[in-house]
Amino acid sequence: MRDDRSELRYEKHAARPERGGTTLPKDELIHVPPEFAVAEGAVHVLPEDEHVAGSSLWKDAWRRLLKNKLAVFGLIVVILTAILSNIGPAIIKAATGFTYDYIPQDVTLIKSIPPFKSAGGSFSLIHPMGTDNSGRDLLARVLLGGRISLMVGIISTIVSLIIGVSYGAVAGYLGGRIDNWMMRLVDVLYSLPYVILVIVLLAVFRSSTAVGQLVLLFVALGSVSWLTMARIVRGQVLSLKNQEFVLAARATGVSTLRIIFRHVVPNTLGPVIVYATLTIPQVMLTEAFLSFLGFGVQPPLASWGSLAAEGIQNIAIFPWQLIFPGVTMALTLFSLNFLGDGLRDALDPQMRT
Repeated sequence: MRDDRSELRYEKHAARPERGGTTLPKDELIHVPPEFAVAEGAVHVLPEDEHVAGSSLWKDAWRRLLKNKLAVFGLIVVILTAILSNIGPAIIKAATGFTYDYIPQDVTLIKSIPPFKSAGGSFSLIHPMGTDNSGRDLLARVLLGGRISLMVGIISTIVSLIIGVSYGAVAGYLGGRIDNWMMRLVDVLYSLPYVILVIVLLAVFRSSTAVGQLVLLFVALGSVSWLTMARIVRGQVLSLKNQEFVLAARATGVSTLRIIFRHVVPNTLGPVIVYATLTIPQVMLTEAFLSFLGFGVQPPLASWGSLAAEGIQNIAIFPWQLIFPGVTMALTLFSLNFLGDGLRDALDPQMRT
């Protein structure tokens, strides 16, 4: 190798047969700029039958996520909570005959029983979390509350994603005066109190059935939590709409809506997934607050918020009625936030190695 101010020249010698690869004549020189010069010892020639496995953004993100212990802990807790909330009530019914709304026929059992105790005060495994004032098994109600709370968080987040992604993508791609008017509307909605707006919607369109109230809760929470998502997607679209693949699609006559939702929106999935993961605990906490005030889930259904509202009335006498749903909800919310922070770090381009 000979060094020069303007360029470096590497002489390629005939490769040995056992290493494989393409060879050049011995007297042929390859001119390499100094900034791309690499020592010969750092160049590895692979055999012809050996291939290097490629990697993608999602594989790299998954590998970085697994290195984050708090994010892995949060993922495990969320998965276990979702599984137990869905199959737990059925297992309890098959094993003990208790359901979340079962009230004992014996009037002596219609009272709050401490955890791992029977009605007579002896040790028992029938009610690991005790019972409420009506004698209903608290474990079955906590698992049902987990199902309802997770359902509210996920479905409301999906509603907010549909509205926010569509609104932000259209505003960012069209730009100009349309973008200005659309984002001014977002600013106006931002100025309104979030929780008060949800309470007004639930009070005006209040349903007479528990299922109807639950559906209304999905729509109310989702319809007012899309504002930040719209801003995030708009910013991503503004940086993407002048990229080569968008200009090529526009030059070939692809319609505007197809460009937005087929070519641009899929490239914003990273920030969208991160914010969706962080939105779920926020929506669940809002639902718990609304249920605590009496505007959320209605009996006979129960959520962690409604269970906490019932338990706070008897916290001095029967503290387990508040402790178990409160600790379960807090652990789930912490886990979702840990998972969201881990996804944000895993999908951050500045942290790619």
